[in-house]
Amino acid sequence: MKLTKTQLNAYNQDGFVIIPNVLSDAELGRIRADTRVALAEESPRRVLERDGQTVRGVHGQHKTFESFARLVRHPRLVEPCRQLLADEVFVYQFKINLKAAFAGELWPWHQDFIFWREEDGLPEPRLVNVAVMVDDNTESNGPLMFLAGSHREGVIDVRPSARQGGAYEGEPVWIHNLTADLKYVLSREQVRYLAARYPVRTAVGSAGSVLLFHPNLVHGSSNNITPIDRCLILVTYNSVLNRAHPVATPRPEFLASRDYTPVIAGPESILTE
Repeated sequence: MKLTKTQLNAYNQDGFVIIPNVLSDAELGRIRADTRVALAEESPRRVLERDGQTVRGVHGQHKTFESFARLVRHPRLVEPCRQLLADEVFVYQFKINLKAAFAGELWPWHQDFIFWREEDGLPEPRLVNVAVMVDDNTESNGPLMFLAGSHREGVIDVRPSARQGGAYEGEPVWIHNLTADLKYVLSREQVRYLAARYPVRTAVGSAGSVLLFHPNLVHGSSNNITPIDRCLILVTYNSVLNRAHPVATPRPEFLASRDYTPVIAGPESILTE
């Protein structure tokens, strides 16, 4: 699947594009079933909300679930990223982000690439985030919100916030990159300044739709106080030439892959065969 000229223009102008109905009901059914299993498994790859009970996300499951290993090779995900980056790609990051009914916490306004540059040593923002909507993403159940076009600002300097204790006392240092208390967050003044120039847009769509967005696009999401889960599978594809510099304390492989093997796209039927 290649992006149309209109879709390419939207991505370049706004920093994101939503493609409806990318996965069929049969494909989505298999993904949904394994998503429930992955979220329920106790693992160092799993992050909880501050209540210590609600699952916030799990990471690297394309290495442990056959269905997710197939998903990251789906041509409807891989080909648009090759097209946008004009290069072969590898899976840099895989995560399932759950905004659980009633209890799913916010994601503050941030950019993704600053984490990957500062924590992992990535030199360039030559990546594409691909978000598969496992559930319907509505205006009310905590959808992603973007400052459309803000990726054109490049990396915005922010002061790293101090690590919070509390519910995450004793957890690994990298937990600070995955909770509601993020390490690199835009200040209110920065958000006000940007929002005066770039409109706030929500990423809503039906289950099976796919969202592509730029790693420098400013985004966040609110708490989910509805009785409806909002789940996303996010696959970040990186150019095979965008290799990380050495860092003092590398994050685990399930958070930042250093396996630069190009993804070989499978057939259209890869999820159902």
